[in-house]
Amino acid sequence: MPTHLITGAGSGIGAAVARRLHERGDALVLLARDAGRAKELAARYEGARTLVADLADPDRISKSFGMQPMPDRLDSLLHIAGIVDLGPVAELRPTTWHQQLNANLISPAELTRLMLPQLRASRGQVLFVNSGAGLNAHADWSAYAASKHGLKALADSLRHEESGNGVRVTSVYPGRTASPMQAKVHSQEGKEYDAARWIDPESVATVILTALDLPRDAEINDVTVRPGR
Repeated sequence: MPTHLITGAGSGIGAAVARRLHERGDALVLLARDAGRAKELAARYEGARTLVADLADPDRISKSFGMQPMPDRLDSLLHIAGIVDLGPVAELRPTTWHQQLNANLISPAELTRLMLPQLRASRGQVLFVNSGAGLNAHADWSAYAASKHGLKALADSLRHEESGNGVRVTSVYPGRTASPMQAKVHSQEGKEYDAARWIDPESVATVILTALDLPRDAEINDVTVRPGR
């Protein structure tokens, strides 16, 4: 039974992936920002384990893990959590930059570092849910896009570093996906949000599971998912 550590399992793409893996009987380890959230996730996914660490504070992840039992085996690490806060460069304060860089880039790097021994032992996979903003930046998206461009660099470097250890590395670049995050983006853009216009999280989950289930003679390095409507 493969074991997957998932961030962002509470909503959107992360919830779709967690549900699909849980339904087929895979073992889940779900990262939660606090004990209350961990209790909610454990109740939603019967039999799943939880780990508590706040991605907003990457300097404390190692300490948090040191106080909790860690999984002995890990077949995949799925970085799906993320935050977004839009605004022009002329108005963004350092706090906004730090928040997005911490959650979207530095914490995934730290979490990957801490989980690499288990992933190497299983010849497992690291999968980053990036964004179209990780390939192209537009007005008001500078901080978020910078974090996602950095995430692409992290994945590309990791792929070269860990190929000899049999660890596969995949980046998925979804376009706008119907989720609470997308609703927030529309609010910040001053636009009406219509979920039907955007990618269903289940469609992105299908892409992610395809990458995970690919036979060992191949790997998906980068895949872009765009709205089809």
